[in-house]
Order: sequence, then structure tokens, then C-alpha cells
Amino acid sequence: MSAAPAYSDRLLRLPAVQELTGLARATIYKAVVQRHFPKPVKLGRASAWPEAEVRDWIEARKAERSAV
Repeated sequence: MSAAPAYSDRLLRLPAVQELTGLARATIYKAVVQRHFPKPVKLGRASAWPEAEVRDWIEARKAERSAV
């Protein structure tokens, strides 16, 4: 049995999330509204995403691809 990958607890701002996912800003926020992407954490006026949640989302997309 393999262990789940360990990611940091750091928060990623939008440019880092865009870099990791390859998604545009509007696509990310649309997916959040549709509950298809992790919800950001509000930091005052700014938003950030937990790195582990973004990477888990990416891994789930990869798993879906492998299942087809």
C-alpha cells in the first residue's frame, strides 16, 4: 500500500495556482463556484489556496484520466 504524498501546508496565491494547474483566473473562479475546484481561504482582501488541496485536485484529475 502506498502512502499519500505529503505536501506543505503553505497557501498559494492565484499566480502559483495558475502555474500549477495551467488554468486561467476566470476558469479557476468558475470551477470554485461550481464546486469543482477547492475553495480559497480569504486573507483579508486576498485569497489563497492550500497547496495540498490544489495538488490533491490535480492528482484526482490524473486518476480520472487513468480510469478511462
